[in-house]
Amino acid sequence: MIKRALWQGVLAGTVGGVVMTLGEKLEQAVTGRPDSHVPARVLQRLTGLPERPGVQPLPVDWAMHYGQAALLGVLRSVMAQAGLRGPPASAKFAVVRLTNDQILENATGVGAPPSTWPRGELVVDLLHKTVYAFATGAVADALAARDGLGPGQRHAAVRPGRHAHVAPLPRKDAYGR
Repeated sequence: MIKRALWQGVLAGTVGGVVMTLGEKLEQAVTGRPDSHVPARVLQRLTGLPERPGVQPLPVDWAMHYGQAALLGVLRSVMAQAGLRGPPASAKFAVVRLTNDQILENATGVGAPPSTWPRGELVVDLLHKTVYAFATGAVADALAARDGLGPGQRHAAVRPGRHAHVAPLPRKDAYGR
């Protein structure tokens, strides 16, 4: 399951990153909002790369933007492989995506807590990260579905819902292989 989740997650997360970027470019064309160089600045701080004022090198920006998207996609793929699929799973994942950004941005001193942001910037960020999470989830779920039910889904098939008297599936039956 983990081997499948790795490659499927990198693919799903990369697709999610592309979809998010396309949405950002569309939004920027409408609103006139400039490009963000926060991803590049975070990567520079994390790796010790030299920092520079103003516009950041596009390869550094993309390395962080798409690298983070691909790596977090692995987590969403693990969720899908385990049987956590669909819009509720993608909504949970959106919170993870936002939390990851905020930890990295605030820990490096590149960003500030979202509670201090102008409301418009906060809404835009939430929108784009949600688009990423749902696009990544759609791809991860579709790829995981090709492998059949996840262990959680197999367990739920015994009796839907959470019941104290329903024992876990035998190990040999939990993974369907």
